[in-house]
This record gives sequence, C-alpha cells and structure tokens, in this order.
Amino acid sequence: MPNMREIRERIGSIQQILKITNAMYLMSSSKLKRARASLECTEPYFYKLQSTIESVLEHTPHTRQLYFDRRADIPEDKRKKGYIVITGDKGLCGSYNHNILKYTDQKLDEAADLDNCYLFVMGQVGRMYYQRRINSGKKASVDGEFLYTTQNPTLYRAREIAELVLDKFEKLELDEVYLIYTDMVSSNVQEPRTLRLLPFERKHFGKAADGTMKKLPKASFMPSPEEVMNYLIPQYAKGIIYGAMVEAFCCEQQSRMTAMDAATTSAKDMIKDLSLRYNRARQAAITQEITEVCGGAQSLVE
Repeated sequence: MPNMREIRERIGSIQQILKITNAMYLMSSSKLKRARASLECTEPYFYKLQSTIESVLEHTPHTRQLYFDRRADIPEDKRKKGYIVITGDKGLCGSYNHNILKYTDQKLDEAADLDNCYLFVMGQVGRMYYQRRINSGKKASVDGEFLYTTQNPTLYRAREIAELVLDKFEKLELDEVYLIYTDMVSSNVQEPRTLRLLPFERKHFGKAADGTMKKLPKASFMPSPEEVMNYLIPQYAKGIIYGAMVEAFCCEQQSRMTAMDAATTSAKDMIKDLSLRYNRARQAAITQEITEVCGGAQSLVE
C-alpha cells in the first residue's frame, strides 16, 4: 500500500490535470459559441447568393455554365475526383478525428481508381495520417495541404481553398469535387458527411414540388448570364466550404467538451478514491503511533 506522501503527491498531480481539463472545456465552449455567431452573421449573404443563382437559372434555363458541366463523356473509372477532407489540428477530442479519417478511407475504397483520387487535407491530424499512408505504400495522394486552417475558420481561408479547386476544375484536372466533413446532427450525435461541391446541379437551385426547375419568362443580363454566373458561383462555393469548416470546427469543439467533461469527472472520482485511501493510511499511521506510545508506557510501568 502506498504511503501517505505518495498518495498526497498523486492527488496533487491529478488536481493539476483537473484544472487543465476544466479550462479546456471552458475554452472549447467559448470557441464553439464564437464560431456559431460568426456563421450566423454571414449566412444572410450566402442565402441571398443562392436565391440570386436560382433567379438566373429560372430566367435562363438553357444557359451553359462551366461549373455545371457534368462531363458525361468521361467514364466513371476515368473521372478525376478531388476530396476536401476536414480534420482537426489537435487531439484530445474523443473519436472526432478517427471517425472522419475512417469515413474518408471508406470513400477511397469505394473509388474505381485510387490513382485518379486527389486529397485536399485540412488539419494537421489528417495531413500526418495520409503522409504515413503514402510512406507505407498506399495509393492515396495528398494534392494540397492547408495547415492550421481548422483552428480558426475564416472566409479568407475558405476562399483560398475554393479558388484552388475551381481552378483545377476549369483546367480539367478534376472532374468532381467532394467535401468530407463532420455534421452536427445534435449536441450528442455527430456524423461524417459527404457533400458534392462540383459540378453543381440545377436541381439544387429552385427545385419545384415535382422535382423540376421552374421556368420563368426569359430575362436579359449584362454582360451575359454566363458572366454573371462566373462571378456568383465561386462566391457561393466559398460559402459552402466556409459553412462546412465552421460545422466541422463546432463538432470538434463539442467532442473536446465531451471528452474534457468526462476527463474532469474521472479526475474527481480518482481524487475522491485517493482521498479515502489517504485518510485510511493516515488513520493507520495514527493508530500505529498510539500503539507504540502505549507499549512504551507499559514497559516503563513494568
């Protein structure tokens, strides 16, 4: 049985850890609220963008636009697919990183040809994971890396990513682009999700009750509908990426809050158990001292 000094030192170290886990819980809570507030401030702008794109498509249903090109002439096994994977930069957030990486591996396993799959990894954890895969001989290739992007999701960083994938799509280096991130279904339920970013589909804008596009009287646009869409679509793509970044960031913070709350509770239970053991050891030491004193006094009397 450990002596009182060892137990006291262990209690002190656990109390220090408890302070850290409790502080991390409060920091994650603050970051989550701040990220949600930032997203709510920008949502009206992107909702207006979506309605504007919807209006353009309704008035010019036959407009041919680059970012809506499905490239149907390219067979499935020859299509170049890009995956923007959003992971965390740090650990101590439960199974958050493990779940999204496992989900991404499943999507890559479903791909017809891994040589035509390109990863754009956001987050230090995902970058290190796929670097190890490459070194171990796996075919997953990391085409772009965005270091320390997920710690502070901003529109500027979302624009950088959007410009990169849009440029590759325009140059025919990519035929499809997907977003893989974690969606917060509820405060206790988080699920990895895949969202197709490119090419866009008309049915996502102004979808009628019967599943078809509304057709309104044709309108004129200056300089042309194509030029208007060439400006609107990149802005809208930036909004989609930014929304996914904030959602993933909130999921990471929620997972970290849950993990730190569980760690704090465990630390308190350990301190309670160690305190009980310390009191028992202290009581045993006092009893031993009393016994020795009584024994010494008895020997003097005899």
